[in-house]
Amino acid sequence: MTDLQQTTPEQAAAKAAVLIESLPWLKRYRDQIVVVKYGGNAMVSEELQDAFAADIAYLRYVGVKPVVVHGGGPQISRMLDRLDIDSEFKGGYRVTSTEAIDVVRMVLTGQINPQLVAKINTHGSFATGLSGEDAGLFRGRRRGVVIDGTEHDLGHVGDVVEVDPQPVLDQLAADRVPVVSSIAPDEAQPGHSLNVNADAAAAALAVALGATKLVVLTDVPGLYADWPNRDSLVSHLTAPELRDMLPRLESGMIPKMQACLDAVDGGVPTAAIIDGRQPHSVLVELFTEHGIGTEVVAK
Repeated sequence: MTDLQQTTPEQAAAKAAVLIESLPWLKRYRDQIVVVKYGGNAMVSEELQDAFAADIAYLRYVGVKPVVVHGGGPQISRMLDRLDIDSEFKGGYRVTSTEAIDVVRMVLTGQINPQLVAKINTHGSFATGLSGEDAGLFRGRRRGVVIDGTEHDLGHVGDVVEVDPQPVLDQLAADRVPVVSSIAPDEAQPGHSLNVNADAAAAALAVALGATKLVVLTDVPGLYADWPNRDSLVSHLTAPELRDMLPRLESGMIPKMQACLDAVDGGVPTAAIIDGRQPHSVLVELFTEHGIGTEVVAK
């Protein structure tokens, strides 16, 4: 006897209603590229890892073309501590020494990436791991940070300044799910790597791919216009409205909202930050009428 046969008619009708609600969104996103930035609590909880992997597999099976970009700040911090390598932050960026960048590459590309690929592939062998260093996918340029008017060096930290989307497009053409680690080759020093912000890398990739949507997983329900007033949650805003709010936001939210703004300014129709602490938050955002979190559109 199937699960459907074991349910009451009312329960079966409720399940059918949920499926029907998703129909317009299935039509909207079918054959479209959706870039998902994966991180935060969704990355460190085993239960949420499994839920995220199932979400990505579901997208692929219903005809969406998901692309995952991930960072790994907590895991990098733990490994640096374990190896007794000093690590500090300046202006919200991790100062990355020559010794530390080797650890960053090891954790992002050698640990987190294959683990996530393996989890997605429990639902079917279609996820494949990529690094921003593979086949010229990303090009990076070192950056510093200005604090109280003074420029500070950050070591091997940079911005993505150029994207060649072809390696990802090749994987999508082969009906695979690309999973990309946020590390980039240093254009000024061939053979050297840069630690790049995963939110910004996901936005740059979404623009280069002509994605329909960028989804950024966070550790909060969305953008608060007047933090910590929890009644000030913003569900929808335009790029000009966000541009006006950006300087007043909490420092930790600025990179994520800047990524959404960069994506929309670059031609991505919508970008959203959602709460990665909620199981299956990606599906709720894409396939329900109201979604969750905060959505940014051009105007």
